[in-house]
Amino acid sequence: MLELLWLLLPVAAGSGWYAARRSMNNAATNCGAKFSSAYFKGLNYLLNEQPDKAIEVFIKMAEIDTETVETHLALGSLFRRKGEVDRGIHIHQNLIARPALTRDQRMHTLLELGEDYMKAGLFDRAEDLFLELVEQNAYLPEAYERLMDIYQREQDWNKAIQASQSLQDVTGRSTNSVIAHFYCELGEEAMDSRDYPKAIRMIKKALSANKECVRANILQGQIYEQKNDFKSAIKAYKRVGEQDIEYLPEIIGALEECYQKSGNPQGIIAYLKDILGYYDGISPMLALAGHIQQEDGDQAAMEFVADQLRKRPSVRGLKWLIELSLKHSEGKAKNNLQILYGLISKVLEGKPVYKCNSCGFSGKAMHWQCPGCKTWSSIKPVKGVEGE
Repeated sequence: MLELLWLLLPVAAGSGWYAARRSMNNAATNCGAKFSSAYFKGLNYLLNEQPDKAIEVFIKMAEIDTETVETHLALGSLFRRKGEVDRGIHIHQNLIARPALTRDQRMHTLLELGEDYMKAGLFDRAEDLFLELVEQNAYLPEAYERLMDIYQREQDWNKAIQASQSLQDVTGRSTNSVIAHFYCELGEEAMDSRDYPKAIRMIKKALSANKECVRANILQGQIYEQKNDFKSAIKAYKRVGEQDIEYLPEIIGALEECYQKSGNPQGIIAYLKDILGYYDGISPMLALAGHIQQEDGDQAAMEFVADQLRKRPSVRGLKWLIELSLKHSEGKAKNNLQILYGLISKVLEGKPVYKCNSCGFSGKAMHWQCPGCKTWSSIKPVKGVEGE
């Protein structure tokens, strides 16, 4: 309660300054006296720890002079930021009902009330207000940005695309990378329905919006793979490594399967050997070790992994090496390796596999949109000794 008092005092002080100015400069002394009286009444409620009554007084002051609207807009915004959304809504609803508001004041109040509804999770009401702002050609960047947020939450991707394109038009700021993800969402929906022609159209639109969209090429590879067009799938998956090498771990398993089904099992070996020259992650190395094991045996695979670990230390790589070594150990040496294997497994068990480069959110599942900060394409595989 004391914290709220300190929050409201600046508002009260501002109102008091305004009252003092009016009483000095305005010939309408009766109105000034009435305004000043209301201010001191509200201040008295604050000092007696009655903030609700104080709020009512300051709201009613807007009826006396519309120049106090900005004060109440600020007050409502403060309540929203403090998490007291109901109070913010109450203040802004009271203001919007005032017939004496100027157009600019009304538009500003609509924006603030829309923000209140967003904070409260009342997205339908918020959408109506932001659409009204669009119709009135007011606060367009803010309105389109909030509409885009609402449509993402509701997974209405077509409307999200429209809002994003409109935001790009009014601000000149590119939203193509986000639009590409919206098309990818539509592509995934089509894939789930086995509507592959539509899925391919959506992926092409995604790449048209952003030719560097990694997700679009992964989806394209998956579509071709489901249609048993493995050569086209391989081309799509390979483009991922060319676009953003950090997403390479996401497509290695799919590439292995496609090469195998296409009748060219040696193709993946050549590809893995090639990327080892410029990618320092552990996934391609372990994949190549698996192929060496199949063709040349356990010993050759262990020697390869041991040599690679000298160049690129990795807990995952060490676990793989110990696991294979256990097959050829016995007695005390085997017991020691089992202890070490158990410890390493415990270390890796709680480690995240992915991390958001924007907010730091981490987890074991890949998300194209961060669950924490809602940023697109910010989550990537964790790198380092305990990661990729």
